[in-house]
Amino acid sequence: MAAQSTIEQPGRTTPPGRTTPAARRPGRPGAAALRFAGRTWRPAAVLAAILVLWWVVTAAELVEPYLVPSPAATLDVVRAQPGYFAHHTWITTYETVLGFAIAIAVGVLSAVVMVYSPTVEKSLYPLLLFAQVIPKIAIAPLFVVWLGFGLSPKVVVAVLMAFFPIVISTVTGLKSIDPEMLQLSATMGAGPAQTFRKIRFPAALPHLFAGLKVAATMAVTGAVVGEFVGANEGLGYVILQANGNLDTPTLFAGLVVMSLLGVVLFVVVELLEHLVLPWHASRRTDATTTTM
Repeated sequence: MAAQSTIEQPGRTTPPGRTTPAARRPGRPGAAALRFAGRTWRPAAVLAAILVLWWVVTAAELVEPYLVPSPAATLDVVRAQPGYFAHHTWITTYETVLGFAIAIAVGVLSAVVMVYSPTVEKSLYPLLLFAQVIPKIAIAPLFVVWLGFGLSPKVVVAVLMAFFPIVISTVTGLKSIDPEMLQLSATMGAGPAQTFRKIRFPAALPHLFAGLKVAATMAVTGAVVGEFVGANEGLGYVILQANGNLDTPTLFAGLVVMSLLGVVLFVVVELLEHLVLPWHASRRTDATTTTM
């Protein structure tokens, strides 16, 4: 009798276009690696095509080497000065991460205050929009005058660049909660703090992480912009020095390293989102099905 319970009943069939729970689970240890390869091969192919096009243009001498160096020349610059690039990359990374962390703390707190206080939202939202449209390169010299040539002005510019997308995404997420859920929590006797912790904030996390992905790359730009204005170290300093000396291989190397830094921070936020939000619909890739 026990063996018969494991046999699928003839009358119970899986509807077309749906998968059984067993089909949603990875069937072998390498399933996760295969899914990762399936998601990354297209951008990897595009990147490879760009590198090949870059090599073809420089190898065929379609442009002068002092305008666009070859990939080999750019890589040789990094290989010849690994300590130099490692030091300046670390400086920019520290400024970026510090500014990004401050922007998260201040941005989330500001969003919470604006959601719970319409008066504050109506007062601050236009000012935030006004501050966002001002080019940061135009006001960065003011921070150098006010704060000096140290770490502070670079971090402030990174915070300003990353702050706006975090605030907007968090406000949107906190407001997107179903009103019936709020009414249900109030009916069950939950206070504002408990409702925020159990309902509002978890529901806002997908929007928050969307803003964090944008803010991570913006923070890198902000730190480099701050270094453009006044610095004696960092990737912005490397790029400015190379530009002044017409050293395009070093300039391209600085740009490539800066881009890689932004990509790494984006991937870190993506991985953190995957760990924090495994329940979100965008993360349930295994359950994706197609109908015939």
